[in-house]
Amino acid sequence: MKIPNHIAIILDGNGRWAKAKGMPRSYGHVVGCDNLDKMCTIISEMGVKYLTVYAFSTENWKRNQAEVQVLMNLFRRYLKRCERSARKNGTRIKVIGDISALDPDIQERIRWAEEMTKDNDRLHFQIALNYGSRDEILRGMTRMAEDARAGLLPEGKITEDIFASYLDTAGIPDPDLMIRTSGEMRLSNFLLWQLAYTEFYFVDVPWPDFHKEQLLDAIEVYNGRDRRFGNAKS
Repeated sequence: MKIPNHIAIILDGNGRWAKAKGMPRSYGHVVGCDNLDKMCTIISEMGVKYLTVYAFSTENWKRNQAEVQVLMNLFRRYLKRCERSARKNGTRIKVIGDISALDPDIQERIRWAEEMTKDNDRLHFQIALNYGSRDEILRGMTRMAEDARAGLLPEGKITEDIFASYLDTAGIPDPDLMIRTSGEMRLSNFLLWQLAYTEFYFVDVPWPDFHKEQLLDAIEVYNGRDRRFGNAKS
C-alpha cells in the first residue's frame, strides 16, 4: 500500500457526536482532541511525513461564545500537551492561520511549541487555527504587494512558486489526500490553493469515532485512484 506523503484532515463532527450521546458539545471537542493525539501517533508510525488538520476556522468565531471560550481553553491545554509529546516522538509543530486574533498567552504558547520542535522531522504537524484559505490568500497577496513596491520581487511574471511562498504553508508540499469526517462534502474554506490536485475522501463517521480502521479505508481508496496532473500521471 502506498502511503500518502501529506494528509490533510477536516476534523468535523465533534459537537454532533456529543449531542447524539446526550452530552454537551464541549465533551465532543475534548474527546476529539484526545483522538487527534492518538491519530497523530498512528499516522506517524505509518510513514506519513506531513499532517495538516483544520482545528478552528475564521468563521468559527460566529459560534456561541461559550463554545468558543471552551475551544480556546482546550487549545491552551492541547498545545502544551502536544509540545511535550512532540519533543519525544520527533514531531515538528507549525500553526497556520492568523494567530494575531488569538489571546496573547495562546500566541506565546504557539511560538514556544514551534521553537521547541523546529528541528524535529519525523512528522511535520500543521494545525490550522483561526485559519481561512481566502484570508490566507489575501494576507499573502498583501505581503507580496508590499515586497513588490519595495522592489524585492523579480521583474516580470509572478509564478506559482513565488505566490505559494507567501502562503502560510510555504515550504510544505501540497496534500496528497484530504479527509473530511462526519458526512459533509465541502471544503469550508480549507487550503483552497493547496488542494488543487489532492484526492478527496469524505466519510460519515464523526471525528471522535475516526480511528486507524477508517484511516486505512481512506488510504485504500486513495491507492485505487489514478492520480493525474493534467495529462501526466503522478
